[in-house]
Amino acid sequence: MKQTIAKQRWFFLIPIAFITYSLAYLDRANYGFGAAAGLAKDLHITPGTSSLLGSLFFLGYFFFQIPGAHYAENKSAKKLIFWSLISWGVLASATGLITNIKLLFVIRFALGVVESAVMPAMLVFLSHWFTKAERSRANTFLILGNPATVLWMSIVSGYLLQSFGWRWMFIIEGLPAVIWAFIWWKLVNDKPKDAKWLSQQEKLDLEEQLRKEQEGLKPVKNYREAFKSKHVILLSLQYALWSIGVYGFVMWLPSIIKAAPNMNIVKTGWLSSVPYILAVVLMLAASYFSDKTLNRKAFVWPFLLIGAVAFYISYAIGTHHFWLSFILLVIAGGAMYAPYGPFFAIIPEILPRNVAGGAMALINSMGALGSFVGSYVVGYLNGATGGFGASYIFMAGSLFLSAILTIWAVNAAKKPNKATDMDVSA
Repeated sequence: MKQTIAKQRWFFLIPIAFITYSLAYLDRANYGFGAAAGLAKDLHITPGTSSLLGSLFFLGYFFFQIPGAHYAENKSAKKLIFWSLISWGVLASATGLITNIKLLFVIRFALGVVESAVMPAMLVFLSHWFTKAERSRANTFLILGNPATVLWMSIVSGYLLQSFGWRWMFIIEGLPAVIWAFIWWKLVNDKPKDAKWLSQQEKLDLEEQLRKEQEGLKPVKNYREAFKSKHVILLSLQYALWSIGVYGFVMWLPSIIKAAPNMNIVKTGWLSSVPYILAVVLMLAASYFSDKTLNRKAFVWPFLLIGAVAFYISYAIGTHHFWLSFILLVIAGGAMYAPYGPFFAIIPEILPRNVAGGAMALINSMGALGSFVGSYVVGYLNGATGGFGASYIFMAGSLFLSAILTIWAVNAAKKPNKATDMDVSA
């Protein structure tokens, strides 16, 4: 494939994918700031209920992952994401208008439902446009919308909260998704054959290279057969445990920082952004070397282990040394985000296209359950114990187990499978 084709795809599609997922992450992660800045107090929400509300998004997020991936693969990722953008933008803005807790429960759950198809649909979309040697980096630029959004959202939300209050923060931050939906619809095509900005020969070259990548994979009849494979089951458990650490961290970092002496909401916003600066750097480095070596495992489990150790040492130091504990939290946050690109490059390399999207959706849906557990249990432990030590241990243990399962899962995919499993190689 010619270098010019590669440049066109990277410069045209990656910024679009990045902005789309960035807006999705904005409207799911700003709840932590709203809760820390008056939402819970104004609506008379107890700490336990606040934890449930923060995590309820992920319960809704669990349900429509696989149908969304199936629709994206067999119908249109473009159409699915268009309607999702409009729906989640409206729901996010509506959070700023609610006056009672019952409506907030409905909105948080519904927000998870309408966003649930976005991640698997975007992964399917990118797999139609980027080859094996590019896929880790393409996935990383998509998922960079996660830490990069929290980085700028942490700062912007702090100022919006200080100037306008939590209601206007939700309203203002929900509107861009609705506007972007129409830009998305105008700019993207589901597959290279539909793109007007590629020549006919360029389309054929790209599609031929993508087709050749599928030739070495044994056909899999259906999702049921794929979901029964050992490595898909292990990767699903791995991602659930990994997500416990990530979303326990994302949802409750503002509250952890705000509890420090002499801390206001603007300072909290600035400090909350720091781990995501490191995350961006590490994600780019991990994806680059993962594509360079085509060794996915080596750029997943070591980072998860570093995150686990950083959480544990932060717990061991205790709350009396805030800045040292904060540095360790920065390391933990950066390390947890680093492996996303290599991780989501694994499945398209071990499963054929007809089931790879569904398998990624299954893994991502298990991640949603882990996110629900992480955001709820971390909030619960913080409230029940009056400190953050117990939640640090919980997140450290989850990340450690996730690192072990990564090694097990990828090794299982490399071995010849028994009659009860599929015959694939990584």
